[in-house]
Amino acid sequence: MLKSPALSGSAPSSLVGSVGKWRKTRQIKNLTRPLHFSTTSQASFPNPKSSSIPMEVEIKLRLPDSTAHQKLSDALSTFHVKTLAQENVFFDGEGSELVKNLAALRLRFYDLDSHCVLSLKAKPVISSGISRVEEQEESVDPPVGRACVDNPGRLLLFGSSDIIRRVREEYNVKDLVCLGGFRNVRAVYDWKGLKLELDETIYDFGTSYEIECESAEPERDKKLIEGFLEENGIGYSYSNVNKFAVFRSRKLPD
Repeated sequence: MLKSPALSGSAPSSLVGSVGKWRKTRQIKNLTRPLHFSTTSQASFPNPKSSSIPMEVEIKLRLPDSTAHQKLSDALSTFHVKTLAQENVFFDGEGSELVKNLAALRLRFYDLDSHCVLSLKAKPVISSGISRVEEQEESVDPPVGRACVDNPGRLLLFGSSDIIRRVREEYNVKDLVCLGGFRNVRAVYDWKGLKLELDETIYDFGTSYEIECESAEPERDKKLIEGFLEENGIGYSYSNVNKFAVFRSRKLPD
């Protein structure tokens, strides 16, 4: 079980039902024995020879408080598709090689370890509520992911992973340490052909609220979302930092 203090904060009362049950089930599902694995049989990786690195482009609008979050949730209720419980755990080299080069290595666990994704994000740029970042993702078997949280060096054994190859070769990481992380409750909506993601992010120093939307035409879609917020009297501002930067600063955005 992850022991970092960054994941030990208590959830706010609005999340007692979902996150409380989530935490309790996590305790039941803890690994009881060490995992021994080859680097290819328990993770699904893309072709490591692929040279193209996808660019993630997202609209990110910050909501001021839980009241605005609830108001937007109510306004979007008829468009609701699903709600995801996410746990995000980050890693870096012992010499902070990734952070120094504006990169973030993350394991994300979904819905009580039903799914796990390894990702590497690099070269983030965020301006006027639009974020652009290089992103690679690879699926990992959840028990293997948990074993890597307990022993981060195991990640470097994923010899067929293009992400880990980049971590070793491009960023010259020799060993990994766990930085801790945060939890996120994400409600997903299908609205006007857009996939809206309404986030309640729980850090051990506070909770933040944000709406995100991945988009091929971010300027156009941002205006649509802003118009909907304004029509419903919901305050917002442009996000100027990503969640990982907030986590590292240990301070909620102003």
